[in-house]
Amino acid sequence: MQDFTQPAQPAPQPSPTPLDNNAKMWGMFCHLSALAGFLIPFGNLIGPLVIWLIKKNEIPFVDDQGKESLNFQIMVTIAMLICFALVFVCIGAILLPLVAIAALVFVIIASIKANNGEQYRYPVNLRLIK
Repeated sequence: MQDFTQPAQPAPQPSPTPLDNNAKMWGMFCHLSALAGFLIPFGNLIGPLVIWLIKKNEIPFVDDQGKESLNFQIMVTIAMLICFALVFVCIGAILLPLVAIAALVFVIIASIKANNGEQYRYPVNLRLIK
């Protein structure tokens, strides 16, 4: 006879498949490639875009992190352009380095998280590419 006084146990959920080192590495590169923007104009967009376009169909983790990185870099580029325009009003001279430092910090955090296999979400992001 079955005991109905105890609730039924939920079915065990399959554990998510762990990412291999290759997926983690390319996910990290999606974020780190944005640092090219400190060397060449719009490199912060070109780096993540190239890696995302090359690896998005091979590795789902890179597809996710590449879109996240690219969306964040689009937002950073827009913020930098606005700050550059505000330089003529003097407030942009203060905001421009702050945006650059914040972008650098968030890219480093995202790279570390991606290298650990975590799906990182930037705290402030325009999600234009879905």
